[in-house]
Amino acid sequence: MRKLSYTHLGSKLWRKNLRHSKIMTRSLTSLPSGKIAIGCKWVYKVKHHANGSIDRYKARLVAKGYNQIEGLNFLDTFALVAKLTTLRVLLDLAAAQNWALKQLDVNNAFLHGDLDEEVYMQLPPGFPTSSPNLVCRLKKYLYGLKQAGRQWYAKLSSFLLSHNYKISIVDHSLFLKHDCKHTTTLLVYVDDIILTRTNPMEISTITGLLHNFFHIKNLGDLTYFIGIEVAHNATGIHLSQRKYILDLLKDSGMLGCAPAPTPMFHNTKLSTTKGILLGDAKSTTYRRLIGRLIYLTNTRPDISFSINHLIQFVSHPTNEHHQAAMRILCYLKQTPGTGIFLHSKSPIQLKAYSDSNWVTCPETRKSITGFSIYLGESLISWKSKKQQTISRSSSEAEYYALAATTCELQWITYLLHDLHIQHQQPALLYCENQVVIQIAHNQVFHKWTKHIEIDFHVVREKLNTGLLKLLFIPSSLQVANFFTKPLPTAQFNILFSKLGMKNIYS
Repeated sequence: MRKLSYTHLGSKLWRKNLRHSKIMTRSLTSLPSGKIAIGCKWVYKVKHHANGSIDRYKARLVAKGYNQIEGLNFLDTFALVAKLTTLRVLLDLAAAQNWALKQLDVNNAFLHGDLDEEVYMQLPPGFPTSSPNLVCRLKKYLYGLKQAGRQWYAKLSSFLLSHNYKISIVDHSLFLKHDCKHTTTLLVYVDDIILTRTNPMEISTITGLLHNFFHIKNLGDLTYFIGIEVAHNATGIHLSQRKYILDLLKDSGMLGCAPAPTPMFHNTKLSTTKGILLGDAKSTTYRRLIGRLIYLTNTRPDISFSINHLIQFVSHPTNEHHQAAMRILCYLKQTPGTGIFLHSKSPIQLKAYSDSNWVTCPETRKSITGFSIYLGESLISWKSKKQQTISRSSSEAEYYALAATTCELQWITYLLHDLHIQHQQPALLYCENQVVIQIAHNQVFHKWTKHIEIDFHVVREKLNTGLLKLLFIPSSLQVANFFTKPLPTAQFNILFSKLGMKNIYS
């Protein structure tokens, strides 16, 4: 009965919007012959603040885009969103340079995209009609349509370009406007926008223009962005997902579990052949849990290796994989408020740690690449990933990891250049393999590397251009070990202290 009342209420609001909205999203018409009308449904959601209190109730009409046919009512679907590394770099610079951080939210963002295709949709549930052949012809993009995100980005980017903003060449969701003294920065993640820099007049101007054209909500200072809690003071900015973790523990029934000191036992060796296969229901639950944990790695690099390891078994999970996933939840229960801390006093100096674990996978014999990159004392980028090819030696695996780290350093350097941040000194890249360091510096060892792909030699090229400086570091101090293997508790705690993470709720 309650669901029925919601349906009629949503339909009533929809009809009111149809009559009075400035954005005409649809018109009622008869379905032409040869055309197929896609379905739709009402989606109800309770929006919460970061502290768990209720913000508002939402009812949204969503098209069933999975019924769309490629080439008939949609073509391209890829939509750009901001890279999370760009977000961390921007927030770290804001902390160091004392920039203002403002947040905007666009109301009904997808409805602003102009529809190029001919798309028909069934009438919403609860909408009274006397003609069974009556449908809606969409004039604007609706939530749920496959191409809606792409068209919204096209609409927003064209608006910003018309007001003298430029798109960053390294992240097309980053828009910049330079004048003689200031640079205004605008970062877009679908309908959430971050504005920053030291020019309050330009921030006020572009906010007003966006409101007049799109109708936005000015959320004030940045505190909660795409599920990430942002807390800042004079010492720096703290990024965490405490509410997300607590909701995850609650949904998994693990709020009362005993905390674990590490996300994975150091002698864990998982494979596809060990354990009992889970049933369909439990397999779906496992995949949903891993998907939610992947998003958590945006502020919790300490679980990156564990999640990357468990992802490999989502197609045929066993009870051992499920137990390993539960172990991660027990670890998160220990410190749900832990997150990345971006220091306000750290220098503008890039520093990176690169490592690999040779033939980690017992089935494919592939190695693991791991790296962590710091801007001053703040961790801004990291990776734990299985390599695509089999390495014939540990040196080759290390060299592959160095190449991946070098490419990330080059990309961050380009990003700093776009943001008009001076970074003249070479980045410091730490590696624990002396052979690899010699290969990168000295071409005499060419005969040792004939079997290595040519693109791996990007390390030597960037060394010669002065982008980075390659240094040796003992294995006991190699922070990138965190991303290549499960560690004993003592070593885990030592390297964890070097990640630059804090728990402001402790």
